[in-house]
Amino acid sequence: MESKIIVALDFDSESKTLTFVDRVDPTQCRVKVGKELFTRCGPALVKQLVARNFDVFLDLKFHDIPNTVAHAVAAAADLGVWMTNVHASGGREMMVAARDAVATLNPGDRPLVIAVTVLTSLAAADLQAIGVSASPAEQVLNLARLAQDAGLDGVVCSAAETAALRAEMGADFCLVTPGIRRQEDAVGDQKRVVGPADAIVNGSDYLVVGRPITQAAEPTSELEAFNQAVSGASCIGC
Repeated sequence: MESKIIVALDFDSESKTLTFVDRVDPTQCRVKVGKELFTRCGPALVKQLVARNFDVFLDLKFHDIPNTVAHAVAAAADLGVWMTNVHASGGREMMVAARDAVATLNPGDRPLVIAVTVLTSLAAADLQAIGVSASPAEQVLNLARLAQDAGLDGVVCSAAETAALRAEMGADFCLVTPGIRRQEDAVGDQKRVVGPADAIVNGSDYLVVGRPITQAAEPTSELEAFNQAVSGASCIGC
């Protein structure tokens, strides 16, 4: 059974990243490369991860004019990544351009393209401060509907909104959930967090976990614990 865990490689160097991934079995997780790591190490590191047989989620949250985003998504596909993302708040035209940029690729070469809805670090007061009157749950649903209408494969969302999205979007819309913490894990800067089993029950397809695994004294044991936590869970509404 494929792992539902995506490990966020929140390291600041190639050496730290490769030291970690060399301890991890690519059949037990996927990995996420975000802005800091990509900015420091670039496409070459992504290619190394792909060469080590990891499914790579390139988490750069593209948000620009449609033409620029389309070329960026095509470049991500050229790296061999499994998944990449854009900001849903960039609008329907931008998301359609992202979808079309990889639409003609063979299924095995086409990355999933998903959209970021509302960052898990944002609460209602944070949205109000940037002029969004909707609650986080309402705004997530609004943006997820827009992403689905644009033909994207899914969205990034908090597990707090996953059940509503699963009911609204159907079983084939991919839901990727950060902010996953067990009771024993530090919350850090995440404000809307849910445990791994609860996230699967709510309808999440993949769970992004960073520091509880990457900063652990025994990361392989922690990864196994997260896999075990979700192994018996199944989505109620799927």
